[in-house]
Amino acid sequence: MRLKITSPIVTVEWLHENSNVDNLIVLDATIKKVGTIENSLSEKNRIPNAIYFDLKEVFLNKKAKYPNTIPTKEYFQEQIQKIGINKDSCIIVYDDLGVYSSPRAWWLFRLFGFDNVAVLNGGFPKWKQKGYKVEKTIRLEREKGSFQAELTTTKVVEFNTILENIKTEDFCVADARSNDRFLAKVPEPRKGLKGGHIPNSLSLPYTEVQHNGEMKNKEELIELFNKINSENKKYIFTCGSGITACILALALEITGNANYSVYDGSWTEWASIPNLPTEQ
Repeated sequence: MRLKITSPIVTVEWLHENSNVDNLIVLDATIKKVGTIENSLSEKNRIPNAIYFDLKEVFLNKKAKYPNTIPTKEYFQEQIQKIGINKDSCIIVYDDLGVYSSPRAWWLFRLFGFDNVAVLNGGFPKWKQKGYKVEKTIRLEREKGSFQAELTTTKVVEFNTILENIKTEDFCVADARSNDRFLAKVPEPRKGLKGGHIPNSLSLPYTEVQHNGEMKNKEELIELFNKINSENKKYIFTCGSGITACILALALEITGNANYSVYDGSWTEWASIPNLPTEQ
């Protein structure tokens, strides 16, 4: 039996039932909380046999000026092969906060041409709530995989596209940050970064597409997206640094719509480039 994903999300019940299928690979894409003193992955629990997918130290361009910038195709392929992922693998991604950083990992696979991937709805909290088995993280050497990457350029945009869109309004630009950050009512988490938002962008906090750490259902999400984009324009999702924008991307794909891109530099890049227009 070989698993093939038919939805961008799966339930913990589905994962539990299919946990012994040969081509299944579970990835833990948890981002460590800022300020935590816990640095050892061996000290945290995980879903059995899960592999840590390090978004902050491995699966990004470490030489880039801005955080969480996408890596090159060659580098991504190399690192994915290192953790034993094959062309025919079925990948389920989760995180410790419900659905927070796992969509970023999911989107990276989609960006690099791999579709047999889904996010675990409710993540590790839901898995534990069901009483399923957990184990301590173990670092194991894995046989090199056969994964092949191919960049899907339509899934990502740079700031020039956003700048042009301020005039043309060809796209619906939705910002996943909180509304208070969008309106500069609270300071940005990154020291020295000014607040506000991209002109002609809309506020759609990622919390609006979730309920109790799980993604809302298809009908609720369709209604939500229709409210901000009645003309059915292509979406561009943005946030602070490209992480929570991917939650909006996941939400849109749940509705059956994959007509979007992610602005990878997001507000961190936009607010750092001199002379780009901003609003509050």
